[in-house]
Amino acid sequence: MHFTNTKYRGFKYKGFQYIGIILVMFVCSSAKLNAQDTTFKDGGQNFTLTDAIVRNHFDYKEILQRIKEDTSFYKAFKTLRTIGYSSYNFIQMKDKNEKVVATLNSKTKQTRKDNCRTMEVLEEQVTGNLRDASGSYNYVTPSLYASLFFTKGTICGETNIVKGKVREIKGSGIDKAKEQLKMLFFNPGKKIAGIPFIGDKLDLYDESAHELYDYKLDYVDYHGQLVYVFDVQPKQDLGFFDKNRVVVDQMITWFNPKTLEVLGRNYSLSYKAGVYDFNVQMEVEMTYFNGVLVPKILRYKGNWDVVFKKRERGLFTATLFDFKAAQ
Repeated sequence: MHFTNTKYRGFKYKGFQYIGIILVMFVCSSAKLNAQDTTFKDGGQNFTLTDAIVRNHFDYKEILQRIKEDTSFYKAFKTLRTIGYSSYNFIQMKDKNEKVVATLNSKTKQTRKDNCRTMEVLEEQVTGNLRDASGSYNYVTPSLYASLFFTKGTICGETNIVKGKVREIKGSGIDKAKEQLKMLFFNPGKKIAGIPFIGDKLDLYDESAHELYDYKLDYVDYHGQLVYVFDVQPKQDLGFFDKNRVVVDQMITWFNPKTLEVLGRNYSLSYKAGVYDFNVQMEVEMTYFNGVLVPKILRYKGNWDVVFKKRERGLFTATLFDFKAAQ
């Protein structure tokens, strides 16, 4: 029997389409069922390797060691001090009812010339009590943002060298708090001295950390390219006392498979102690400028309280673009 009616021809074609889709779904499902994660122990810690890592015979031990020793994340932010760039800056502070009480919207342009950097404010809108009469910030959050992305006056002689450098907590009061927050940003998952009660608990690679966290290495698509992704999350079956030892609620990092530089990182940290508590989420995306890694987008949301300080609830977003070589 032959069908000449176009309606039937269309039905026949679509029928094959549906069968094809079902077959593809079946094959993919079978592949997932057959794919098995592999667990191995290194330094007392259990690491999960996905089927993609095992099948491609990646040198996972070297990869994990490089991940533990990574400095590319911090170096990318240091590189911002050595080049020119423009930035859209957004800061928002809220009260206990989540009502917005202060904001900043601005566009800035940094220039690096003769080994010095300066910054020009191209646009700016400020609302609420973000600053006092002298121009100083009334909150730590925007003050921290300013220390990361704003240049006041002329600053000279900076480099992006991180090898052999040891970050230290200096100063006191607000300055000390900013330095501690910076170290949380730049070194998530590493021990930080000077933070009471939790300094040691931040170390994801400490001997006791394997009791609290699951570690997983995979090979996935990230913005159109295949990369390594390292996922660290607390174990699901932790008891009450072990849960109180957890500071890193999640940390997912995407790595360039050739250089093992950090291409992106999402992480959340939280902790409650007698004198302070905090809940912080960060998302960072990187890009390359002249072959060097630099931040492209940084999003932060935080709620934290320190004894003798007023609780802060704030968020900010930095969007960096138009990178320029030093003159």
